[in-house]
This record gives sequence, structure tokens and C-alpha cells, in this order.
Amino acid sequence: MKYAILPVLLAFGLASCASTPENLFLPVAESAPGASSVDMLVATTRRSTTNPGELYSGERGNALTFANIVVSIPPDSARQAGDVQWPTSSPGNPATDFVTTKVSRLDLKSARGWLDSHGSTTRKHRVLIFVHGYNNRFGDAVFRAAQLVHDSDAEVTPILFTWPSRGSVFAYGYDHESASFSRDALQQLLDMLVRDPAVREVDILAHSMGNWLVLETLRQMGIRDRHISPKIDDVMLAAPDVDFDVFGTELADMGRPRPNFTLFAARDDKALALSTWIWGDDARLGAIDPKAAPYASRLVAEHVNVFDLTDLKSADSLNHNKFVSSPELVRLVGERLAKGQTLSDDREGIGDRILGAAASEVGAVETSVEEAESPAAVEGGGSK
Repeated sequence: MKYAILPVLLAFGLASCASTPENLFLPVAESAPGASSVDMLVATTRRSTTNPGELYSGERGNALTFANIVVSIPPDSARQAGDVQWPTSSPGNPATDFVTTKVSRLDLKSARGWLDSHGSTTRKHRVLIFVHGYNNRFGDAVFRAAQLVHDSDAEVTPILFTWPSRGSVFAYGYDHESASFSRDALQQLLDMLVRDPAVREVDILAHSMGNWLVLETLRQMGIRDRHISPKIDDVMLAAPDVDFDVFGTELADMGRPRPNFTLFAARDDKALALSTWIWGDDARLGAIDPKAAPYASRLVAEHVNVFDLTDLKSADSLNHNKFVSSPELVRLVGERLAKGQTLSDDREGIGDRILGAAASEVGAVETSVEEAESPAAVEGGGSK
């Protein structure tokens, strides 16, 4: 097993060595016809740098800090949906590349002012928080968040919560501890949003190790506050790098009511196979077979909705970015959130709408434990 996992480690290492242009955060003044933009609030526990082109490093900061970043995205005719078009050098070309057009550091008062500009008590808005995963540099997190918001085409107020990651495959332990380090800061952000009368709902999308941070924070809120605000509506767990049994205890500690949880899992996720080997456990949550025992009955008992993405084809050789790089799936989720629908509503044929029945939806919120133990026909069934 040790030697079988080496190709995965090598692939991870090669991905982490991909060069990122310097000075990504020096704003580009030019614009391009047909380009669009994503105006986001960034909340971070990363250490601020004196280099305005870098803004934040992968080291740990002393407190939660904020920034406002506007990312320009090239015209749809010049890009493949689901991908981030990186500039080959700085400054990038807005006609072909993701570039920043505005970068401002904000204090807490200014961050609240940015939120106020997106909604009011008479025109309440929905907030979407994206929490990235392991091995992400600051630029990776910002551009991926912009891509997800743009490709979802959802009318949401986007917030990126980015935690200290050194952007190295060899810093797994550091990254995991940095995620834990950031729990209080994420709760601070959530508390601020919950108390804001202009915010109608808060949705969270986490990827990979970012799920550990989100689940730990919600568990902490459940224990400290003895409840989780109903404003925190949908929590989407994409390829979660979390132990399955620990996930169960996290949910129990949150108490009820709690947010609606949706799991996006893939049994062929090679990155999570590596994580399973590192931790020495039986299953990472994002790589389980949700139709098999004991997972099916436990997920249904906890009212966790599940999308099995194993058969969804991916350009990612590790199959770890299936959700974030699937424009059809991201757009479908965006449509549901925009309409205030839960992701468990299967009346529209979710499997048929995602790459021609490429993804399977299993375990709806209203499905009974008995049904889970003897699964009925599952919708769909076709195929960083």
C-alpha cells in the first residue's frame, strides 16, 4: 500500500509545483469587452505581507483581517467553464486571464460597510462563504472562489474565508493545524453575518480540508451557543477530508436544529486515498460509497443529502476537484440556492441534468433508514 500511494503523492507534488505569477494582486487597469467581474469580501487568518502584489502569505496571522477584491473573468468565449485561466505573467490580460481590478484592505468597520452595500433590511441578501482546502496559496483561493461564483450564476454576496496554507504537498500537517487554528475566526465571521439584519441566509461551500474547519466551527458554535442560528441554511461538503466517524460526532455535538448538509463524494478520489493512508483510518467522508453499509443508513438518519460523483468525468487526474470544476453541477447548485430550494429536491431530475446522468443522487432528506438499508433505484448512473 505504501508504494501504491507514491504515484498519488508524486501527482500532488507536481500540482503544487505549478508556478503562479507574482504580483497577482496589483490591480489591472485595462478591461476587455465581454469580461465579467466578481466583487468579493475576503476574510482571512493568513499573515499580511508588505508586498501589495502578494497581500497575504501562507503563514498564520494574529487576528481575523479583511480585504475587498474584485476579480475580472475573461469572456465565456475565451474560457472553459470550470477552469481558472491563470495569467502566464503579470500583469495578466483581462481578455484571456483572471486578473484583479481592485484590491483594498479593510478594517472591521469597512467590512461591515461592504456588506451593507450589498443589502439592507428591506432588501435582504443571501451570503455564500467559500472555504478552500489543503495546499492552496492565497491566489489559488481567491481565483477559485471567483470561478465558483461566476460559474454558478447565482445572485449571492460572495465571501472567501481563507486560512493559512503553505501551498505545499509536504505541509499537510501544518495546513491541518492551521485549519483548526482558524475556528474562532470563522465563528467570528459567522456571528457577524448572523447578527446583520440585512443578511437573510448564509450558505457555506467547503472543499477538501476546509470541511474540517467548517465542521469544527459549527460544532463549536453548537456547544458554546447551545444552538446554531437558522440563518446558516445550507452547508455543502465537497470532497471532505474528514474521518467518517468524526463527522458523526461533529453532527451530534451541533445539536438541533442545524443546517441542511449536502455531501459531494467520489470513491475514485485519489487525494482522499492518500489522506486515508496518512491518517490510517478506514474512510474519509468524501470517498465513501454512500450506498453501502454502514454509511447509507447513518447518513439518512442524520438527514444528510448525498451526491455520488464517482462516475462524473474530471480533467483533474486526482479526481479531487470534481465539484469545483464541474460547471453543470456548480450551476445547478447555484440555481437551487438562488431559488431558495434545498439540494434534496429531486423533482427536476438532478442526475439527468448533470452531464447526461453522470452523477448519482442518493439519500434524500426524507428517505427513511429502512429505505437506505435496501436502496431503491438511484437516479442517474453514468460516469484540483
